[in-house]
Amino acid sequence: MKYLMMVVADGKASEDPTSDDIVAWVKEMDDRGIRLFGNRVVSPDEATTVQVRDGEVLLTDGPYAETREQMAGFDIIECTDLDQAIEVAAQHPMARHGRIEVRPFWQE
Repeated sequence: MKYLMMVVADGKASEDPTSDDIVAWVKEMDDRGIRLFGNRVVSPDEATTVQVRDGEVLLTDGPYAETREQMAGFDIIECTDLDQAIEVAAQHPMARHGRIEVRPFWQE
């Protein structure tokens, strides 16, 4: 089963794991054949939100003022079940500094 792991940072950059920690996690998951794809994303300051209301396209640049947490990256993983996906997410360095949200892909 495929899962989306959303890496959510809480804005405390001084507590973030090192790049070496993340590179090691990525290598391990790639070597195990679990991680299919993933990447970091830029700051929400560079985001554009798209909405369509009454046929009109509405754009909002950057995050809402009250946003405190940020999606920092994502990984697409393939695991036998949710238990394995949780085990994989718990090993991600950002799980100790932010949080990882695990969502299964929609299945018909």
